[in-house]
Amino acid sequence: MTLPGFSALINAWWFLLLIPLVIFYFLKLRRPRVEIPSLALWRQVITDQRVNSPFQKFRRNLLLLLQILLLCALVIGAMQPYLYSNARHVQNLPVMIDTSASMAALDEPGGRSRLAEAKEKIGRLIDDLLPDQQICLISVNSTARRLTDFTNNKRLLRETLAGLQPTHVPSRLVDGFRLTQALSRGNSIETAILMSDGNVPQDIEFELPFKLNFQKLKPGGTNVGIVDFNARRSRNGWEVFARIEGAPGTKMQAEYELLQNGQKIKTELISIEGPRVAAEKAVEVENEKKVDHPAGERLMFKISTDTAAMLELRLKPDGFDALDVDNYAYLSLPRPRQLEVYCPEEMKSFRNALAIVPGLNLYPGPDATPSAVDLKFAEGPVSTGPEARVNLNVGFVPDDLSALVELESGLAEIVDWQRTAPLLQHVQLLDVQIGDQPKLAAGISERDFEAAGYEILAESRTGPLILERPGDGRLDLCMLFHPDRSSLVFRVGFPILVQNVTQIALSRARLLDAKAIPTGEIPARKLEPEKEYQISGPSGYTETGTSDKNGYLMGMNAPYVGQYEINSPDTERIGASLVSTQETSLVSVDKLNFPENVSVSAGDAEVKGDQPLWGWFAAIGLGLLVVEWWFFQKKPAGVPG
Repeated sequence: MTLPGFSALINAWWFLLLIPLVIFYFLKLRRPRVEIPSLALWRQVITDQRVNSPFQKFRRNLLLLLQILLLCALVIGAMQPYLYSNARHVQNLPVMIDTSASMAALDEPGGRSRLAEAKEKIGRLIDDLLPDQQICLISVNSTARRLTDFTNNKRLLRETLAGLQPTHVPSRLVDGFRLTQALSRGNSIETAILMSDGNVPQDIEFELPFKLNFQKLKPGGTNVGIVDFNARRSRNGWEVFARIEGAPGTKMQAEYELLQNGQKIKTELISIEGPRVAAEKAVEVENEKKVDHPAGERLMFKISTDTAAMLELRLKPDGFDALDVDNYAYLSLPRPRQLEVYCPEEMKSFRNALAIVPGLNLYPGPDATPSAVDLKFAEGPVSTGPEARVNLNVGFVPDDLSALVELESGLAEIVDWQRTAPLLQHVQLLDVQIGDQPKLAAGISERDFEAAGYEILAESRTGPLILERPGDGRLDLCMLFHPDRSSLVFRVGFPILVQNVTQIALSRARLLDAKAIPTGEIPARKLEPEKEYQISGPSGYTETGTSDKNGYLMGMNAPYVGQYEINSPDTERIGASLVSTQETSLVSVDKLNFPENVSVSAGDAEVKGDQPLWGWFAAIGLGLLVVEWWFFQKKPAGVPG
């Protein structure tokens, strides 16, 4: 049997008031003595006088009993009694609230969102908050944000909870756990609550230092949405692709509209069917929950344009759709142009390979070299020529790697390379002889190159030969050996490698393909250096950022689906889309898996805090006060009205 606890046990000293209450009854005034002719009618008075004896003072004295009970009820209420919940009594309770896109899903037509249900449950938890308990509200979506400090201010907690809105981004729970872990350094945290619909990744790379109470909400209803929207450059313009999928069990028709720069160019009615899951549990267990995943509805369009264009795809389901934000997707098509490439005239082998690549302007050439290009080749540590998004450096060790590796004269042979790396796709490097031999410094390993920001793409027995380093809106590709001092330049793989470099540059310049920008963060934009810019978006969202010394504006958020505008001289418009198969599917998990075989199962029972009882004792005290007043004011029995 669980006994109630008291959060203000110190108030028990108020029980000492029982002593003066009883003393007052002992010291009450005697009645005046009056001579009367007969005592037959005054038996009650005689009985009252007998009660004046100390040991019979309390007999049949209901008024004193009521006052004692009233005082006991008030003192017990002041001691803040509570009943333990099914969870252990905790003083600091972090509450992580999933505010990802799926939390905006409705459960039925005209119903409420998952976040609204979470708010209601957390609101009851706040109402049951005891004076010695504190709650910290944490919002978790693509990142984690602390909404309040640990506090027992119910008004502040309710106002913060009421203002919480879902964002249009996928969920990243690991950030919420890391933030909770950081809070535990200044506060004792034994248990944390996660309130989510379960539409989250099941495997989480985080070691739990606290107990987790995973409260799973009922998932949303049927839903369809756009999960992919991209385009690829073709000879006559752009080929645009889109994919529309539905949640499991969804089957409905929908009409889509394709708009170019706000003008409708195509509309069509399509049928969408979501994955089918076996309904009978016995079948699920026997067949390990077989799921039939259809490919969804795939759409393809051909767009011809000589200027930059903004495409918008809208979906209009003809039935109940639980989530609305995945029915809109945006795709920015850049203005078609040639790839700008700078290659010194001394690098003849590279220039010869570039001569057969179509669709590029090669510098130095007849025209003046621009100040910035898309791709630049260099063969010395002292770089000359314009700035570039993609740089291919050959035949030397960059300055930031000089302490890790050096080149010596000698024969080197490539023993391994990343065949899936974009630079080396379809390039056969086996048996390539190289006249430059890299040699690692003492105690240097691959981790040292990773710490410097480099990834090794190809290596010999004595050290790395080809590396890449992304950063600051640019990509550096480093070939520590020079192809002219190797047999690579005589192989068919060399022009393929050069073409791969141009494909990388085309992609980085957004001239080869285009993809819908997912919500969360806007990709880096090349603007004027060290200048402040403001981004405005849907739902009145605004944010201000400053470009770096190279002119790149990075780290700007895009939490909502819609179009964003940068107040640059060209007033650039950017569309952000949800395009998330996970969020559109509304599929929930029943268990979260952590390292070292630790799993936390979801519970759909309502979160219950320690139940305060002081209100009941206050009500009992009020009732006793009313009874005492009635008893004191009532007329004695037998007295006529």
